[in-house]
Amino acid sequence: MSGGEGGTIPVGTLLAAYARGMFPMCHEDGELYWHDPDPRAIFPLDKLMPNARLRRLMRSGRFSCTRNMAFSEVIRACADREETWVDARIINSYCALHRAGYAHSVESWVDQELVGGLYGVAIGGAFFAESMFNRASSAGIVAFHSLVEHLNKRGFVLLDTQYINDFTARMGALEVSRKEFRRTLSHALALPIKF
Repeated sequence: MSGGEGGTIPVGTLLAAYARGMFPMCHEDGELYWHDPDPRAIFPLDKLMPNARLRRLMRSGRFSCTRNMAFSEVIRACADREETWVDARIINSYCALHRAGYAHSVESWVDQELVGGLYGVAIGGAFFAESMFNRASSAGIVAFHSLVEHLNKRGFVLLDTQYINDFTARMGALEVSRKEFRRTLSHALALPIKF
């Protein structure tokens, strides 16, 4: 699959890739590559629960969470780190995907300041989580659990996190084979669900 003008990936190309279980990442050599990992990391939506400390924090009202209120700011904050796979091509491509109604953000705020959040792609009953950021302790995790609650209410059946690492494993991610992932993805894509 190729990019578009100036390296921006067309919306249709991105949607076709996600429907096949593929996603783009920018590498250190400056090139965009398509990934299709095996095994694949997912979050089991029906088993994700914040721990007691996090539940108290969420009830405390310290953070307020919104959806799709600051997509561009969220993706740019996710890119603002030393090592990132999110470059200008990814930002521009996913902002276009957001305008088309497929890419979404969840934001965490303290007063009116954006302090954490995440973004991803929703197609049918599948949500592909892309990246998260924190500017205040636990702000991104609060946004994540706000997302999980929303996805469960809407009837989503797949929450993809692509690759497992220590952080996502602590949050409850597990690995499944590519074959199992694609089977779940096929079911999810057939569901008439809107984010």
